[in-house]
Amino acid sequence: MKALVCHKFGPIDDLNVEELPSLEPQANEVVVRVAAASVNFPDALIVQGLYQIKPDFPFSPGAEFAGEIIKVGAQVKGWKVGDRVIASCGYGAFAQECRVDASRLIPLPPEMPPELGAAFVMTYGTSLHALKDCGELSSEDTLLVLGAAGGVGLAAIEIAKQMGAKVIAAASTSDKRDLCLQVGADYAVDYTQEDWRKQVEKMTEGKGVTVVYDAVGGAYSEIALRTLAWRGRFLVVGFAAGQIPKIPLNLALLSERKILGVFWGQAVRQNPQKHQENMALLVDWFKQGKIKPVVTQTVTLSQAKQAIQDLANRQIKGKVIVLPQA
Repeated sequence: MKALVCHKFGPIDDLNVEELPSLEPQANEVVVRVAAASVNFPDALIVQGLYQIKPDFPFSPGAEFAGEIIKVGAQVKGWKVGDRVIASCGYGAFAQECRVDASRLIPLPPEMPPELGAAFVMTYGTSLHALKDCGELSSEDTLLVLGAAGGVGLAAIEIAKQMGAKVIAAASTSDKRDLCLQVGADYAVDYTQEDWRKQVEKMTEGKGVTVVYDAVGGAYSEIALRTLAWRGRFLVVGFAAGQIPKIPLNLALLSERKILGVFWGQAVRQNPQKHQENMALLVDWFKQGKIKPVVTQTVTLSQAKQAIQDLANRQIKGKVIVLPQA
């Protein structure tokens, strides 16, 4: 089988497509023929050695996928060869075959093409966990989403609207902001402008937002924190800007703001039942046409490393899908 392979931590450009032996499952695993996989920001981090997970070499990046089971481990129950599935695997999906623990599998709904299934688990799972489990978002809230035109940002917009909240989408270009409004955001703001905090205040009639969803970090975080109203919640989702901000804690004290970390992967491991409940809700919303991943580009395995680089450079809107069999 062919796979995009990382032999040592380093530049994304060091990745290469190689021919590898077909995979065999461990007792609690299955092997899936990957129909589609999606590019996520952790893919760029993991190959550079900057992510909290550091796999043994060699490995393939790619944290989520959709496909068909072709081999089943001896102790696996409830799954069989031929089942269509989606899963988050951490790494290994940018390959024609992926080995994954059976506990991480979710049935691929008949209504969901593999290209959409591959873009579903991480982005929507992360955003629902952030907004519902951590942020306790309600219809009384106004949500500010940083990096709103990315995969998790767009998912956060859709989910927040399903939960009844108002949404202000922060994105850096007019085409990104237009996409956010098309997906359902109530307002959009250019957070590269110096006065963007004042624009948010105007949009909220001076009250401020009640929840911030920050997947960007860097210099934007402190300004976003300052937009929070009394007892607002600041959700720390990621650092796409490449810098982990140092937040003055007096900003939390002055308005009794809460700063909440969001670590979806660990939350899945800590409470797999909650994860399954969240995914069931998301699948139900998808079937009702209430949410749908925004796929802006499909690429082959040989083009995947450029897609990872483009995402790291924040040049991507929505989701890019890798088709390993193409």
